[in-house]
Amino acid sequence: MQIKEQTITLTGLRFYAYHGAEPQEAIVGSWYTVDISIQADASDAILNDNLSGTINYAKVTDIIKHQMQIRSALLEHLAGRIANSLLTQFTAINSLTLTVCKEHPPVCSPCAASCFKLTVER
Repeated sequence: MQIKEQTITLTGLRFYAYHGAEPQEAIVGSWYTVDISIQADASDAILNDNLSGTINYAKVTDIIKHQMQIRSALLEHLAGRIANSLLTQFTAINSLTLTVCKEHPPVCSPCAASCFKLTVER
């Protein structure tokens, strides 16, 4: 078997947090969703069914949850912090793409979500 690509994906992670540029957003808060795709070498996990040979999904979720608890004015800054934390924690990550969405943002028109998508490489 020739492995062409290895991607770990977590979708629909949902958190209540207090991000936003407006002071009221720090008081009221909002629901956020995070989707992440991680490219990493998981060959050992494929061959040996061993958690140490891949990225631990629970630890990824814990890191994202921790970063979601630290207030940011901008989704861009929040996404950058999440990406940096994951790259620091997991040296096996080659690249990742994450999308952070704020549900029902306070804009002047009905809006389901405002999102920021970030792709980084090591």
